[in-house]
Amino acid sequence: MKIIQKLSELISEELDDAENYVMLANEYKAKNLPVAQLFSRLSNEEMNHMTLLHNMVETVIQDYRKTNGDPPEMMMAVYDYLHQKQIKHAAEVKSLQAMFSE
Repeated sequence: MKIIQKLSELISEELDDAENYVMLANEYKAKNLPVAQLFSRLSNEEMNHMTLLHNMVETVIQDYRKTNGDPPEMMMAVYDYLHQKQIKHAAEVKSLQAMFSE
């Protein structure tokens, strides 16, 4: 399903953006705290976007199951692979965000 592919791509983009912002937040923490705090806030907002997109993927899959039964096995295999990568990436971003909060 193309919509799951698009949502997954957007989730990855949000994670990349969140990571970039938190890296900047940690870099500027000692140099310019207001700028660092802005970057940290932006990182958190990107993670919120990622969560919204992920919730929509789950909704799309559930809706598909209600009307069509299980999604195609190959599609779910690809989704599961990407989802595991995204979970790992999200954990890394959250770790970087925790470093900023220390």
